[in-house]
Amino acid sequence: MSDTTATAAEALPHLPFYVSAPGTTDWLFVGIGIFLLAVIFLLLVFYLHLHSLPDKMAHEVNHTQLQVVGILTLLALFTHNNLFWVAGLLLASIQFPDFATPLNSVARSLASLSDAEARRSAAVQPATESVPSPAGDVGTTKATNTDTDKAEHV
Repeated sequence: MSDTTATAAEALPHLPFYVSAPGTTDWLFVGIGIFLLAVIFLLLVFYLHLHSLPDKMAHEVNHTQLQVVGILTLLALFTHNNLFWVAGLLLASIQFPDFATPLNSVARSLASLSDAEARRSAAVQPATESVPSPAGDVGTTKATNTDTDKAEHV
């Protein structure tokens, strides 16, 4: 046995740096463990960034279907169903035509036209005012019509 320990003692200086002596800390194992944790963390960050890509795309252009894209990306994240993610990505990248703005403009124009028509018809209606007659009758009123300029006694 002493022959074996003598050979081991002679071989110890010739061992590579990553082989640790008995009872000491294995620095290669610690380094690989830290590296593995860092790689796992970076892969997790990349995975979450990739899953939020459709939501970020829709948010940058102020997309009308922003909530639908967000729901699809969350469903893809939690169910691991990539079809939801692809649908969210397609929905975020396609610009749908805006039909609401022209329709709202038409509705505002029609409302302003109807208000102008109502004001015009109110101005045309005869106005009744109380004017004493030349005879001195107190209860008599004179109606004026702006269209015909006729005066009538009531």
